[in-house]
Amino acid sequence: MTQPTDIRRVRGARPRLLDLYCKQGGAAKGYADAGFDVTGVDKDPQPRYPYRFVQADAIDFVLEHGAAFDFIHASPPCQHDTECQRLQGNAHPDLIAPTRAALNSTGRPWVMENVGGAAPKLHAPVMLCGPMFALDTYRHRYFETGGGFTLGQPVHPPHLVPQAKMGRPIPPGHYGQFVGNFSGVDLARRVMGVPWMNRDGIRECIPPAYAHHIGTAALAVLVTDGLGVAA
Repeated sequence: MTQPTDIRRVRGARPRLLDLYCKQGGAAKGYADAGFDVTGVDKDPQPRYPYRFVQADAIDFVLEHGAAFDFIHASPPCQHDTECQRLQGNAHPDLIAPTRAALNSTGRPWVMENVGGAAPKLHAPVMLCGPMFALDTYRHRYFETGGGFTLGQPVHPPHLVPQAKMGRPIPPGHYGQFVGNFSGVDLARRVMGVPWMNRDGIRECIPPAYAHHIGTAALAVLVTDGLGVAA
């Protein structure tokens, strides 16, 4: 059940973005910096989320309110397709297909993000990687687009810097993975650009730089179509 909320689009205001499965707000920061007014939705409380937050089931919320937003980002839980969870025998729901159906029902442009293990289930995804944005981590993430929005695939720089092993301290001259019970929270905050997050948020988030890239492209489409006005 969703909390009561008043959702209106005001002509001339910053375009409104719905951030589903928002966690601690890595995507939100990038979209806000690009020029969106961001609202996050997650089933769990997110006291570190830096923007307007609604505690609700993401699919229920987008079905009820999604059409009131100019653009929608969704990051369904990735644990179902994460190697370390499969190795541990943990069971998690696969929400990619139900999320896609809900997004398509809104008639709004959208992007859905997930990890490499989920890439075969995504439709023509674009892959983003840290060095594309001068970040000292690889952190590949895959983005399916829909609702009339498309995203070009940036050139993938070669991986020339060695990567520290998962969960191990990061040696000098190496990139960190920042997943699971990783070492170096302060370093991860600096590298990822998420100084407000704790370990739980960092290991699940996308870097704001990724969302800023997507948001900039989305705003160009919204402005061209007359659906929103960039700040």
